[in-house]
Amino acid sequence: MSGRPSIADVRDVLAVHLPGQPSGAVVELGAGLENVAYEVDGALVVRFSREPDPVRRAELVGHEARLLAAVARVSPLPVPEPVFAAPELGCLAYAKLPGVPLPESPRPGRAEHDTSIAATLGELLAVLHAEPVERWRGLVEVDDQPPAEWLREAAELHEAVAEHVPVAHRHAVEAFFDSPPPERGHDLVFSHNDLGIEHVLVDPGGWTVTGVIDWSDAALVDPAYDFGLLHRDLGPVALRAALERYPAAADITSLVERAVFYARCSVFEDLAYGVDTGRVGYLDRGVGAMAWLFPG
Repeated sequence: MSGRPSIADVRDVLAVHLPGQPSGAVVELGAGLENVAYEVDGALVVRFSREPDPVRRAELVGHEARLLAAVARVSPLPVPEPVFAAPELGCLAYAKLPGVPLPESPRPGRAEHDTSIAATLGELLAVLHAEPVERWRGLVEVDDQPPAEWLREAAELHEAVAEHVPVAHRHAVEAFFDSPPPERGHDLVFSHNDLGIEHVLVDPGGWTVTGVIDWSDAALVDPAYDFGLLHRDLGPVALRAALERYPAAADITSLVERAVFYARCSVFEDLAYGVDTGRVGYLDRGVGAMAWLFPG
């Protein structure tokens, strides 16, 4: 497909892959760097890849469809399960999950539910991390960057956003970059690999987790990484709640140390993303997280 996909393109692909099923309201959900997404009748998401190379585009869509189907078979939480894929068009369709991304939920009253939400996500990670690694080879890559590289990249990002770090936390930030990273030495596990709260859907009425979205970064990784993102976004009490639902590790102390390290590094990614894109929510959350990541 050449050019930007349109609502007419959505109707055309639906006519081929869901013949006889009427498609009512089609609205654009949004366009990012990688995809353009449309919602059909409030129940189906039809997404088109913006990858310009048709061969690469087909590969990406076909791979994601296979990965999501595999994740849906093991995840205790709902995930975007493919309804159909049209790799030649760069198109993937999946049922829309209920709920709203956690950062978009009403802030008043949310904090008291962060712990139970984190516990549910800890159960998810326990299931994913218990999966045999060999089952996922070929579906996902290894993403296991050395801690020293994490620290170096975080320091570079910090330079770009230093003015947004509150004065009260700057000494602790400097001390972090002057300290050695944690030791490497862990088994790889299959994980979401980007379990920030923007990818967690909740029912704002009952504060239950209704799904986890965006599995495009799923990989074989350090088991501490996704716990680190929970620590970054929800705080230390939430991290403890998540770990209480996680089977006893051989060295839980080391896992927590690495999780906190990843949280501290990744907060500068969020700050930089918020500054670069103008998405104030990421900037505000990153600044707020300084209170527990780099206490004054």
